[in-house]
Amino acid sequence: MSKHVIVIGAGFAGLSAATSLADKGFEVTILEKNSQAGGRARLFEQDGFVFDMGPSWYWMPDVFETYFGRFGKKPSDYYKLVRLDPSYTVVFGANDAVDLPAGVENIQAVFEQMEPGASRRLLEFLEQAAYKYDVGINQFVWKPSRRVSEFMSLKLLQDVMRLDVFQSFSSHIRKYFTNERLLQLMEFPILFLGATPANTPAMYSLMNYAEISMGTWYPMGGMHEIVKAMVKLAEEKGVKILLNHPVKQIGVTNGIANKVETYQGTFEADVVVAGADYEHVDSKLLTPDYRNYDDRYWKSRVMAPSSLLFYLGVDRRVPRLKHHNLFFDEDFGLHAHEIYEKPQWPTKPLFYVSAPSKTDPGVAPAGMENLFILIPVAPDLNDPEETREYYYNLVMDRLEAYVGETIRDHVVFKRSYAHSNFIADYNAFRGNAYGLANTLRQTAILKPGLKSKRVHNLFYTGQLTVPGPGVPPSLISGLVVADEVNKEFGQRA
Repeated sequence: MSKHVIVIGAGFAGLSAATSLADKGFEVTILEKNSQAGGRARLFEQDGFVFDMGPSWYWMPDVFETYFGRFGKKPSDYYKLVRLDPSYTVVFGANDAVDLPAGVENIQAVFEQMEPGASRRLLEFLEQAAYKYDVGINQFVWKPSRRVSEFMSLKLLQDVMRLDVFQSFSSHIRKYFTNERLLQLMEFPILFLGATPANTPAMYSLMNYAEISMGTWYPMGGMHEIVKAMVKLAEEKGVKILLNHPVKQIGVTNGIANKVETYQGTFEADVVVAGADYEHVDSKLLTPDYRNYDDRYWKSRVMAPSSLLFYLGVDRRVPRLKHHNLFFDEDFGLHAHEIYEKPQWPTKPLFYVSAPSKTDPGVAPAGMENLFILIPVAPDLNDPEETREYYYNLVMDRLEAYVGETIRDHVVFKRSYAHSNFIADYNAFRGNAYGLANTLRQTAILKPGLKSKRVHNLFYTGQLTVPGPGVPPSLISGLVVADEVNKEFGQRA
């Protein structure tokens, strides 16, 4: 008789773990708090507009190929991908913007124009970044990080040294480029990793490799199409997904989790996989004697940014915008300082605008525009309506100056989303949007463990454990945890 696994949460990691476990012969039920699967990648529709609520960048297409390939499928079986060109636009001022084209050769030309000799140095940079990507994404992130011995082979130790884990990204990138704008272009992915470039390991140049060499893509219909694909695949494997089932307690007897209690009923379990917010599960769903970590531990964690988001429906097309637009028209250093080093609402924030209707006519009514605005902000801030409105007008002033016409007068739908929403919808610790910061002290075995130390059959997956935050890492996290469960509780265990 197959063992029954309860997975808490139908985000990317939960769906990934559930599908893999079902494929290995387990009976799997997902209990999802919300009325829709996807976690932060849910969507909502309003007046003909279709809004992705969270992730909007499709990077590392190889990880998605690997995920679906595990089950004899490929992404194209479920959704259509298009490569964006330009990949994104960086706005330095109202009359000053740079398009980053698709393809390394095209990007070389842009770099060379900005700094003579930079095209050659870009290739040198990408060569070492490719090595980091190969080792980091194809080897390190697939390790469950339960024991130091996992990293003790001579080759891995050599790889660690070549990954530049003890050198800062800031100093590393300055070996190749001096132009301030080029440095900002290269440092922008770091803004979401949870530390300033000066405090982020240089190994994260692998992010630049993913961005430049592998491209920026978009699944037609929106990022939620990935969720739909994963749900369909999970159900094909026999996974049962129960929506509107928030969990209130994990029942533990003598160190064994034997039931999961929801407000709709109790579910017996042989194994429990928590894909919900780790701190919430650890602190709220278990009794104190079964917690992995105490409050002092969680308070000491360094978090990646939260976000203030705006979803806008505009009754006309907005000129100059591309699909992805990064507004670097203010001081990067000041904004990073006010996120990571002196957490507060930012003085002059950088921000990001996604206009998916530039690529996908299906996400907005004809002749209209779908806009998603994101301001990275420190976690654990109060977010009253007046604060949200202040920042809405602040960024709209700059956005309208760039496009050269009013937008606010044509907004027919507007919704904001910030810390309190992340807490209400996802039980997000300190209102985080991106999980733990990717600092050296919160890497691999130094992250919250994927296996409970006190509950024999309780595992964790998702952005607060290995390998870390982001859609591709969450997919990997689910697969890694499923393999660990199978080793201990599978038919042949």
